[in-house]
Amino acid sequence: MGTGGTSAPAPGGTVRLRPPRNPLDARAVGWWRTHCLLGSGATVLTLTGVGLLIGPARLWLAAAAALVLLGGAASVLLPPCWYRLHRWEITDTAVYTRSGYLWQEWRVAPVSRIQTVDMTRGPLQNLFGLTTVVVTTASAKGAVTVAGLNREVAADLAQHLAAATAHIPGDAT
Repeated sequence: MGTGGTSAPAPGGTVRLRPPRNPLDARAVGWWRTHCLLGSGATVLTLTGVGLLIGPARLWLAAAAALVLLGGAASVLLPPCWYRLHRWEITDTAVYTRSGYLWQEWRVAPVSRIQTVDMTRGPLQNLFGLTTVVVTTASAKGAVTVAGLNREVAADLAQHLAAATAHIPGDAT
């Protein structure tokens, strides 16, 4: 399943923020590439259409050409970097995630604070056989999300977290 062992709690029994160990599924690189290409492609098509249909907007064709270059470069270069940075881990006491590139975010959610565990999969993720696990907690920051997991790993993860939270008394608020 890719979960870790018991995490080492800090003094006083609290969970420490530390780097998670598990990478996402390698297919996440293709998913991110496709997502980047579709996003920039839609904008390129819009700019090109407007540039061809409206005379004074011909300059937008140059913007579309520049976006083809930038979008293509971003689609090739960024997903492998994101893959190296994004990590997740589930232990007996917490859910750990690390995401982002320029602005990295490290999150830890104690299992005792988990309220719901959901799995989502959009059409593009479905095409790549990937799933997102969303762990809703009693936190003002919001849910902890692990996007880009293998379907089976995500299902095992959700089942593990559901079982772990079932043994904790209270309502996680």
